[in-house]
Amino acid sequence: MPDVSPTKWHLAHTTWFFETFILKKFSPGYRSEIPQYAFLFNSYYNAAGDMHRRDLRGLISRPTVREAKRYRASIDSHIDNLLSGADEKLLDEMETILVLGFHHEQQHQELLVTDIKHVFAQNPLYPVFREAKTGGLSSATPGSQSSPLQFVDFEEAIVAIGHDGRGFAYDNEEPRHRALVPAFWLASRPVTNGEYMAFIEDNGYKRPEFWLSLGWMTVNESALGGWQAPLYWTKHDGTWWNFTLSGFRPVDESEPVTHVSYFEADAYANWAGARLPTEFEWEHAASDCPIEGNFVENENFHPRALSRSGNDRRLHQMFGDIWEWTRSAYSPYPGYRAAPGALGEYNGKFMCNQYVLRGGSCATSRSHIRRTYRNFFQPEKRWQFTGIRLAHDPQ
Repeated sequence: MPDVSPTKWHLAHTTWFFETFILKKFSPGYRSEIPQYAFLFNSYYNAAGDMHRRDLRGLISRPTVREAKRYRASIDSHIDNLLSGADEKLLDEMETILVLGFHHEQQHQELLVTDIKHVFAQNPLYPVFREAKTGGLSSATPGSQSSPLQFVDFEEAIVAIGHDGRGFAYDNEEPRHRALVPAFWLASRPVTNGEYMAFIEDNGYKRPEFWLSLGWMTVNESALGGWQAPLYWTKHDGTWWNFTLSGFRPVDESEPVTHVSYFEADAYANWAGARLPTEFEWEHAASDCPIEGNFVENENFHPRALSRSGNDRRLHQMFGDIWEWTRSAYSPYPGYRAAPGALGEYNGKFMCNQYVLRGGSCATSRSHIRRTYRNFFQPEKRWQFTGIRLAHDPQ
């Protein structure tokens, strides 16, 4: 799949970032040991030069993993030497790019998890990346149903949206601005596998009245006869199974459904008589929620079922487990301007034909996520840990 990159590419690309934007800019006389890496490991920074085609990355057998690690060690050594000899003025100049590089690397660490899962899923032997943990966040037993879905109501409000300037944020989280958020209801938890199965069993994938036109076309034109369930789901002897990084196993009905596209999330919401939240509704609702949950540090590498009853009419699992689709198109905030140069291409040029996701997933680092964090993908993408939280207009 063109979206998936080999593990060694992620390692080399994050190394290339520091070489390109730190060493080549701030280290006088620095010369690349292997200049061709600039072509191989540039991702989409047009201002930084030409790049290798994304869909061909998996066909490159050289450099090897060992050589990619050697490249990383070399760049780390150069960065260490540069920092140790830099004066305060130079350190101040480098700080913003270095910090951006750290967060950029965390994004690729997340992609490592999701890309490894996709590659393993193509293997009919269903290899295990990590054995499943017992216990942990979920107290539900496989096959058990979660508590009934409830909705938490929010009054109309004018709210501050976007990052407040304290600490790191990506430029797409700014400028902070005010937005009118009409009254809405938000589901107390994400949609579960069991609830999504009901949509499938009600011929949800065969009923065009629930689908956006482009979504209906995508569902029916996909390979292998079209989509019939979330990515990684397969039906055996009347039972749904799914591939996880802990192997192939029956679908747990109590876990949040994941690996669904925006099209599927929107169709499910229509079928359920609801809708997806806007990103402004989501951020407003999350403003009082603690940033805690099932993140990559837990090493579950899979969404977990809600550990509490969920009958307290509070919001649960707002962070971690699954990225939650919103109905908001990924577009600039009022007053947004992309920075000049290659680093200005980081977010701004993707503000077209994509939808915003919020909250982070089981593959996201806890130290990476924020209430204002805006992830974004094209509406047909499914290989990330993407899921559904419903919203309602007041009735």
